[in-house]
Amino acid sequence: MPLSDPEHQIVAEIERRRDELVELTSDLVRFDTTARNPEDPPRDEAALQGHLARRLRAAGAEVDLWEPSTEETAGKPLVPPGLGFEGRPQLVARFKGAGGGRSLLLNGHIDVVSVEPREQWTSDPFEAEIRDGDLYGRGTCDMKGGIAAMTLAAEALAQSGIELAGDLIVATNTDEESSGAGSSAIVARGIEADAGIVTEATGFDVWVACRGSEYGVVTVPGRPGHAEVYQRSWREGGAVNAIEKAVVVIEAMHSLRSEWSTRAGLEHPYLSRPDVLPTMASAGDWPVTYPASCELTCAVLYLPSQADEAGWGSNVRREVEEWILRETKRDEWLADNPPAFDWWPSGVMPMEIADSDPIVAAMLEAGRDAGQPGKLFGLDSWYDGATFTHLAGIPSIAYGPRGFPTEPGGPSIAHTIDEHVPIDDLVQCAQALAVCAMRFCGRA
Repeated sequence: MPLSDPEHQIVAEIERRRDELVELTSDLVRFDTTARNPEDPPRDEAALQGHLARRLRAAGAEVDLWEPSTEETAGKPLVPPGLGFEGRPQLVARFKGAGGGRSLLLNGHIDVVSVEPREQWTSDPFEAEIRDGDLYGRGTCDMKGGIAAMTLAAEALAQSGIELAGDLIVATNTDEESSGAGSSAIVARGIEADAGIVTEATGFDVWVACRGSEYGVVTVPGRPGHAEVYQRSWREGGAVNAIEKAVVVIEAMHSLRSEWSTRAGLEHPYLSRPDVLPTMASAGDWPVTYPASCELTCAVLYLPSQADEAGWGSNVRREVEEWILRETKRDEWLADNPPAFDWWPSGVMPMEIADSDPIVAAMLEAGRDAGQPGKLFGLDSWYDGATFTHLAGIPSIAYGPRGFPTEPGGPSIAHTIDEHVPIDDLVQCAQALAVCAMRFCGRA
């Protein structure tokens, strides 16, 4: 549908504030919010969240800025055991509507991946730089650019005199890149909305699905012995090389991957088929000794249709274990000394939202009418929208500027050296989000 006069007004207002949007993105890039290991001290998370809180409060939002306590988050999904949030606050800002409309959540994660190897960057990754219409810096597309776009969209709506019927909520969290703990903490706080938009770098497509993932360690047993002397058969007490036996386990993973690639029912219109692969290996204590064991860390990516009744990956874990144990029984040593499995305490859940959901149509139409038509798509990885969808009952799509592939096997600029985002994308993203909010929340 054509833009209404108030929608034209907000689109023009955001265009007028283009330089402010670039400045806000650059400010966010300047804060070092590199994703953490559990033991890492805080970086600039509190400073960034405080910066956003001041802006949003000045624009009229009711702001909740807090550090989740251990009592709030202990045992919650996606929160690793013992993980604390000291120095890493979460932020929820609510622009109250006049009443009678639907509420909309705009969400983004403030953490970014490491800049290493830093010396390979063309410019300082923490000082955003404009080159040929693109803004360079760590997080410009994943996803501080999206956060800046949604923040400016909300501010522009609040400051324009255009009153929404429903609430518009802006929430930013830590710990998406490392665990998903941040969005889980926001859910534990009691977030409520009728729908959500996570401003990941979707290339103006609307993500309605993502795969889940499970990680675990497969310990492959061997038997130590001197590597420089002849070894008898293992049945006669000889040494067994755990690294060589780990190859048998890897081959079993490959055969399961191959089976999944052709199994009926594992097709998805927006996602790749499931996968299983080794990602880390550790073995051996001494160069001249047969390794007594080999630990293979494996990643398992699975579809929503493979999830258990609660929406998680217990079915997939069980299938992986059973497949590997069955396949490795063909090796006599492993038949008598089977691999052991130790799964990480919490994987991340898959998600899919019906194409007919109101937020899906609203975002597709708003993007098209604001000048950036997109299509329905999904993310082969995972994003915070799955947390809000599953744990809070808030169907949460993703929509944002360019960054992740927009077709299977397509190019990606997220997580790369010289990460960047087109400035036009930031402006058009903010415009489309504002139009979507006006239509979804309704006018007062």
